[in-house]
Amino acid sequence: MIKIAVAGVAGRMGRNLVLACQESDTARLTVATECDDSSFLGVDAGELAGIGKNEIVIDSRLQHHIDDFDVLIDFTVPEATMRYLDICRELGRHIVIGTTGFAEAQRRQIVSVSSDIGIVMAPNMSIGVNLCFKLIDIAARIIGKNADIEIIEAHHRHKSDAPSGTALGMGEVVADALGRDLKECAVYGREGRIGKRDRGTIGFETIRAGDIVGEHTVMFADIGERLEITHRASSRMTFARGAVRAAGWIMDRQCGLYDMQDVLGLRN
Repeated sequence: MIKIAVAGVAGRMGRNLVLACQESDTARLTVATECDDSSFLGVDAGELAGIGKNEIVIDSRLQHHIDDFDVLIDFTVPEATMRYLDICRELGRHIVIGTTGFAEAQRRQIVSVSSDIGIVMAPNMSIGVNLCFKLIDIAARIIGKNADIEIIEAHHRHKSDAPSGTALGMGEVVADALGRDLKECAVYGREGRIGKRDRGTIGFETIRAGDIVGEHTVMFADIGERLEITHRASSRMTFARGAVRAAGWIMDRQCGLYDMQDVLGLRN
């Protein structure tokens, strides 16, 4: 049985991760953490998630639980993730990262730490989304050079980064398939007299509204036809279950940086 620590357990994803561990046959929650000033410190994680007491008391000191967990699952914010990453390297524990919005320097640090511990990092842990990544790669290679490509994403009003990490990940898949650099060909929103569209660009449109869990569409539009590959999430449990699956998978690795394409065997 894999022992799981969950960071940011009081958040929306954190509570779903508690539920995902509860329903898993191969993993169990053993550590739950929150930030130093959280009002939930000392609270039972099971009660907070609505499943009843599980005797896991929320703490802020992950480093005090070296013998209590095998893998940390983190869906917090970049600054907190980097702190947890350092602790996991110090303790020799693996980490599954679902946090998005990292700066380039932070990404380089994650790559560096992966030489010491196993890391699964993905902008989206949903199995369905990762199947979409594979389909998007195929579509881009077959029709991408003859199509205008747009990526439309929608999330709840509380999401702080835009475009979403998943949308950017989809853009990177398309750009790689077409031999482009996303940094050079991405267009983020349009306004005013923009002139004729450059077919070599990849457009991004962002929606933030209400309680939308997550919706992503990649559109390949040519004259006379268009192909749309869409994923809609109606519950955060799809991300939580994927993260728990990733935690089990990374246990068989010594070190290295992986994503959900590796976990699901879709890399080739």
